[in-house]
Amino acid sequence: MAATESRIVPLLLSVNAGYVDTAGFLALQGLFTAHVTGNFVTLGAALALGTSGAVAKLLALPVFCAVVIATRLTGTLLSRRWPRAFEILLGVKLVLLVLGAALAIHFGPFHEGDSREAIITGMVLVAAMAIQNAVHRIHLPSAPPSTLMTGTTTQVMIDLADRIYVGDKGPATPPARLVQMAVNVLAFALGCGAAALLFVRLGSWCFVVPPVVAALALVVRMAGPQPAR
Repeated sequence: MAATESRIVPLLLSVNAGYVDTAGFLALQGLFTAHVTGNFVTLGAALALGTSGAVAKLLALPVFCAVVIATRLTGTLLSRRWPRAFEILLGVKLVLLVLGAALAIHFGPFHEGDSREAIITGMVLVAAMAIQNAVHRIHLPSAPPSTLMTGTTTQVMIDLADRIYVGDKGPATPPARLVQMAVNVLAFALGCGAAALLFVRLGSWCFVVPPVVAALALVVRMAGPQPAR
């Protein structure tokens, strides 16, 4: 079960990252909730075109950073007493995704990106994705990042090039790593596509999916062996 869990959990996190990022972008006037640095681009577009959502985009990065710091500190404190710090933090992320879905369904659709309701909903989702990014980096260091697909895609292409022509670079990248990264990118893309499709079909109700995926990831993780203290 440990090997299966180590493969499935990162993929579920990637699916969720792509899904939440796309659903948030579509529902919240161009707000990136996972790939938060992308908000620099959409902020510039909002200012240039006079569209809404500038305040939410300005808030996204500091909120993200603050939650990552809080997650790191909380995880360090939890790990001193409980071996399941990762699972506890995944549970907090799940609660935030449930809250974000409830807010989106209750207040959506969001025609004004700088409305109080849209900003609160967006920041809850940003916080959830910040926790995911932090715990992935801390507890799954060998797995490809669940949100930074540009870097992962670049590495996949470099590894492919190295397999085409090794030259004097030494042994080519092991196939397992190449496959893992490629599947990770596909999982993220799957989440993006599913979010776009369900947003068109369901509107704000599409936000019920991320908590389900997060719960599945938590169940798979909990079913694995308890980490040593």
